[in-house]
Amino acid sequence: MMRKYFSYPILLLSFLTLIFGPFKAIAQDTNDFEDISASSQMNKDELYKKIQTFNEQHKIEPIDAKIDSVWKAIPGYNGLEVNIEASYKKMKKNGRFDESKIVYKEVPPSIHLEDLNSEPIYRGNPQKPMVAFLINVAWGNEYIPGILKVLKEHKTKATFFLDGSWTKKNPDLAKMIKEAGHEIGNHAYSHPDLQQRSMAETTEELKKTNDVIEETLGIKPKWFAPPSGSFNKTTIQVADQLNMKTILWTVDTVDWRKPATSEMVSRIVSKVENGSMVLMHPTKPTAEGMEAMITGIKEKGYKLGTVSELMSEKRID
Repeated sequence: MMRKYFSYPILLLSFLTLIFGPFKAIAQDTNDFEDISASSQMNKDELYKKIQTFNEQHKIEPIDAKIDSVWKAIPGYNGLEVNIEASYKKMKKNGRFDESKIVYKEVPPSIHLEDLNSEPIYRGNPQKPMVAFLINVAWGNEYIPGILKVLKEHKTKATFFLDGSWTKKNPDLAKMIKEAGHEIGNHAYSHPDLQQRSMAETTEELKKTNDVIEETLGIKPKWFAPPSGSFNKTTIQVADQLNMKTILWTVDTVDWRKPATSEMVSRIVSKVENGSMVLMHPTKPTAEGMEAMITGIKEKGYKLGTVSELMSEKRID
């Protein structure tokens, strides 16, 4: 007898579902239609169209990383385009186009530095208005504090490539460089001519240096600078196997020849361009000319940064 009464709610629920179910579906369809309608309306909006047109006129295509016949591996560079939806939202309230409210977004290239075959790197992307200082350290201790002082005063970061045996003997100076916020690279262990070394010997030189740098500074270098710029294909491959890219230079101070400071500065400043990497050492001409080089390069409109910042695809303009 009880079973008979319990069946009525079930029948009622089924009846209501049958009646109101289609209305729920219709309501959902209506909401979907309204969303599509709103999107279509936005696309037809004159303000939206003006923003689209502005984007077409001002967007910059990204540049893929590539292997150049002269400069070898060259990093890519992000493109730039308008974030149309974000820009529209900022302008919609007033209903008029306002260039100051345009929102941009960077567009990455399709091919990155990591996608290329192992090749040395001599420069950054030629569209990037940045210059990097490469400071190879195997001697010249007396000039390091002065160089660091000038870099700090001008809020400039450089990449110091440390010789492994030097780091072992001078841990305090190595820590001073790192604590000043500069980037640390690998400069082999005993300043060898790597073009004349076997794969096993090269591996030992680079790995031993990485080990002492990690032990002393707690970091693993990702950039390697061959001593005296001497290398071969094996050198590049060994560095790559140790997760490092091989860095050369675009412009050389040749400071180890003790040039007149003013002449060296003038030559360097006149030669730098987008993506240049400037090679130097802790020497008297570099210590004396560092401030003038920084000032002169910045006056030409370039930003100074580390190798990592220069290799980055991120835009700085």
